[in-house]
This record gives sequence, C-alpha cells and structure tokens, in this order.
Amino acid sequence: MSGGPATRVVFDFGGVLFQWQPTQLLCERLGAHGVDEANAAAWVQRFFQGADGGDWADFDRGRLAVPELVRRIARRTALPETAVRGVVDAVAQHLRPVPDTVALVQRLQAAGVRLHYLSNMPAPYADHLERSHPVLGVFESGVFSARVGLIKPEPEIFALAARQFGAAPGELLFLDDHWPNVEAACAAGWQALHFSSAAACEPALRAAGLLGGLPPEEM
Repeated sequence: MSGGPATRVVFDFGGVLFQWQPTQLLCERLGAHGVDEANAAAWVQRFFQGADGGDWADFDRGRLAVPELVRRIARRTALPETAVRGVVDAVAQHLRPVPDTVALVQRLQAAGVRLHYLSNMPAPYADHLERSHPVLGVFESGVFSARVGLIKPEPEIFALAARQFGAAPGELLFLDDHWPNVEAACAAGWQALHFSSAAACEPALRAAGLLGGLPPEEM
C-alpha cells in the first residue's frame, strides 16, 4: 500500500465480507455426480470458469439470466440441468457474513471511516444480500457488477466506482481477496490490500490511521 492517506475503505464481498468457498459448495451440491475433495478444485474451474471470461463472468456482468446460465453450464459440464440449477440456487444462502469482517466493518464505522463496496455479484445474489443482511446498511454506497455491466478487474469498473463514491482514487483503500483485482485497483490509482482475514489486514488499517484510537478486538 502506498500513496497519500486513504480516507475511505471499499470492501469486496465474496471471500471478504461474505463466505465464498466454491469447493465446499460443489462438494455439497454435486457429491452424487462424483465431485469430492480430490477433484473439487478442477470442478470449480470447470463450473465457474475464470473471472475474466465465460458463462459465469457473463452472469456477473448481468448479461445472462439464470435459465440461460444453467443451460450453458449443463452443456459444458454434461451435468443435468437440475443439478446445475441446484448449485446456482444454493449460492445465495452460501454467501453468509464472515463475523470477523462484519466486526471490522462496524469498528471502521465507529471510527468515522466512510465505507463503500465493490463486488462482482450477479443480480439475483445482489438482491438477496440487500434483502437479507443488515450489515449492508452500514455502507454509504456500493457497486454490484451486474448492475453496471462491468466486472473486476476491468479498469472501467474502478473508474465508475470512484465516480459513484464521489471520491478521488487515491482516497480509496480497497480490500479484496483476489490478487488481479488488487493489482487492477492499484493501477487505477486506488490503494489496495490483499485480504486474507480481518485480523491480518488490521495492522495496515491502523498504520493508515483508519482505526486509530480504537482498541483491538478481543481474541
């Protein structure tokens, strides 16, 4: 992290504020179709494809509705459409808040830090999160990919988000668990941290003066 002082923190959702464990999800939902711990990683790539292309990226971008997504994945994977639909429908409930990150968000709010989010999130899941999780009310504003037709790590989504947040890029400190998104944020002039856990990123937030004066959370 470099540059001048950041004054706002921007959270990614999946893998940061909300659980995202696709290997676990596929093992749970597709065990009857031969998906287990030994081959789950390969199935994750096969089912979800890469973040920068494929059916799921089009879903993130808002270009595909669920029925067409299910048909395309079923054709690619030779899974029954009912099994694919079971995974797609299960994602919303799988995205559960991570308690330690929720606590960090609340402490940043208590410190007076302005909070935003930037998430690659298909429309059905974005709608579900807004309906189901009060923690979203803590954020001043946010960008879901499906609602703007852009996805991380495209530079355009970082420019759009900064405009929507009403902030200069250098004022924004982005927390994301995916390295290409961290690199893209930095290339866009943001500050960024690679997120592994709330506890691991807390020293950098303190060093940036964003948690100054608040006691560390009890372990």
